[in-house]
Amino acid sequence: MSKMHLVMGGRVTNPQTLEFQDLSKVDLVGVFPDYASAEKAWRGAAQRTVDDAEMRYVIVHLHRLLEPELPAA
Repeated sequence: MSKMHLVMGGRVTNPQTLEFQDLSKVDLVGVFPDYASAEKAWRGAAQRTVDDAEMRYVIVHLHRLLEPELPAA
């Protein structure tokens, strides 16, 4: 299985957490085949909202969720 990465973001209730205010308004940037391309997409999305403290973008390691028994190499 490829090491898929999801980039997503949205408005959070507290900038210190990942509790999104409204899941129906989460911005799904995309799924990427490697961390480098996911990071590039994350940086682009995060830079567009840099002045909004309540907006937060993250990279989710989908491969770790789908196959948690694999070593995190």
